[in-house]
Amino acid sequence: MRIVSLLASATEMVCALGAGDWLVGRSHECDNPPRVRALPACSEPAFDVAVSSGAIDAEVRRRIRAREPLYIIHTERIRQLRPDLVITQSHCDVCAVTPENVHGIEAAQLALAAGSVEGIFDDIVRVAQALGLAERGRELVEAERRRLDAVRARTAALPRPGVVLLEWTDPLFAMGNWGPELVEIAGGDLRIGRKGEYSAAIDAEQLRAADPECIVVAPCGFNLARALAEKAVLEQLPWWRELRAVRNGRVAFADGNLYFNRSGMTVSRTAEILADILHGGSAEAGVWQWMPQC
Repeated sequence: MRIVSLLASATEMVCALGAGDWLVGRSHECDNPPRVRALPACSEPAFDVAVSSGAIDAEVRRRIRAREPLYIIHTERIRQLRPDLVITQSHCDVCAVTPENVHGIEAAQLALAAGSVEGIFDDIVRVAQALGLAERGRELVEAERRRLDAVRARTAALPRPGVVLLEWTDPLFAMGNWGPELVEIAGGDLRIGRKGEYSAAIDAEQLRAADPECIVVAPCGFNLARALAEKAVLEQLPWWRELRAVRNGRVAFADGNLYFNRSGMTVSRTAEILADILHGGSAEAGVWQWMPQC
């Protein structure tokens, strides 16, 4: 089978199922496992994403209003790769390529739609079934469930600190989807956001009123280095330094792109990272770190 995956989490699933050699193309965001970066990229952003978080948000909103694309799809390249299966997603019109973005490709299409931990596991099974690897898919899901159960057991008797997960900084977005579930598993008390709901913009005063013991900053699509650059954005809030988490050095910046925002094979790892952040673990190079103090 020849697979073009236009979704980073689906690429992870295909590889975890032992079918990585079947991949012949990827999206511009597919980066895990690292070897997939050698595959031809079949998409790219339709605008400059190296600008500020505020500018990115403004351009995304403008394009949605104008019905302009967020991604460029290299359709001819996909045709030349002769895929039997093209994988996209239908959960979010902003975060990754959707089926509506892909036209004129003679291949079966599979659109994933996870918005919860259980939804992620369902998608693993769906990908496995599409590849004729149903039993391997069930085994993979059970292994991930065991990892999450281990995190629950590790944190069950510990205090549950209040926490806010920020998925964007300008404007502030509170993380939804599977994020609240991971906080619960990791032994935290989520102060803004509800499981099963989309991530959503919040009024900055909501963060001030919540005044959590811990804040995790993991902007969508940003690695750790890019996330750390958002410190300057947050410090523009006039009351930022008054927040309890800031005063106590309990603001963590994390690789949102690979962990917190991705509905793939890193979800259990994200729960483990959250447990470390919430319960005094050590920072992990390239994965997360505490906010640098001035």
